Amino acid sequence: MTSNVSRRAALGLGAAAVAVVGTGVPAAAAESAGVSEAFGRGPAERIRRRYRAETQRAGGAWQALISHAGQPVVTDQADDVVEAYSVNKVAVAVAVLDKIDRGEAALTQRLEVTQDIVSSTGDGIFPLDGAYPSSVTVGHALALLLTVSDDTANRLAGLVTPTVEVNSTLVAKGFPRTQVSPSANPNRFYLGKTTPRETHDLLNALAAGRLLSPSSTAFLLKILRSQAAHTDGIRRDLSSDERARVATKAGWFLNGRNEAGIVFDPAGAPALTYALFSQDAGDPADFGGTHAAVRARVALGRLFVDLTADGGTPRTAAYTPTNGG
Repeated sequence: MTSNVSRRAALGLGAAAVAVVGTGVPAAAAESAGVSEAFGRGPAERIRRRYRAETQRAGGAWQALISHAGQPVVTDQADDVVEAYSVNKVAVAVAVLDKIDRGEAALTQRLEVTQDIVSSTGDGIFPLDGAYPSSVTVGHALALLLTVSDDTANRLAGLVTPTVEVNSTLVAKGFPRTQVSPSANPNRFYLGKTTPRETHDLLNALAAGRLLSPSSTAFLLKILRSQAAHTDGIRRDLSSDERARVATKAGWFLNGRNEAGIVFDPAGAPALTYALFSQDAGDPADFGGTHAAVRARVALGRLFVDLTADGGTPRTAAYTPTNGG
């Protein structure tokens, strides 16, 4: 029994299928009960084991970089260039906000929403209202870009920062492999590629205040941490207050399912950063919460938040819904 358990643990399979030796407690339950700590498994090892177990269970190919307390704990093909899909909408927002920081645009600037610019397929809310022409502010467009991942909002962002400007801004900030892809229209772009390392480092630089002005940094992180931001992944198995500690952006298309973000401790300090990219896991036609890669991220998210729960007095106001009026 002992040799079998050791072999399975070495393969990263023990968390779901075996008991912690000598306790009679299933390993998954031991994680939440703290038994793993008693057996010398600190946060870094717990993250590595859970990552191995969940990604092997999901199948497919994975590329990832996860850091905890400022140290990388999972580095899995982290320099591979991958399709970013909507994870790159964070990079697009950084380019728009950088232009605002330079005084060449403003959050209050109005953008015309014409029938031609509305993306009739894909994600978002603009195709639902059916009332054009209309107009929104740049701030409104960015909020929709980063919460409901609105594809029309991506086109609106391109009116402010054309393809060439988005890419040159990212290169200047140190992210030459995080680039959007041009289309025939210079103001419209496909969401392009990145590497797990560059996405991870961009998020870290954002949280540290090295990418944007303090006001633009606060604006962007507030959106990504809002209750309206993506919940069907890292944040799914969290309370509303726990969700407010996670700034996240997901992206999906064809066989790819991606998510990247930052987990803050209760006092508001960045504690864990993740960049998770996958291809060919699960059913490529399933873009919902039952997809194997999404289930893997749900399990990782619960662990990430549990491991960053200590951090002084909470700074984030509790979520308080309203009832109209």
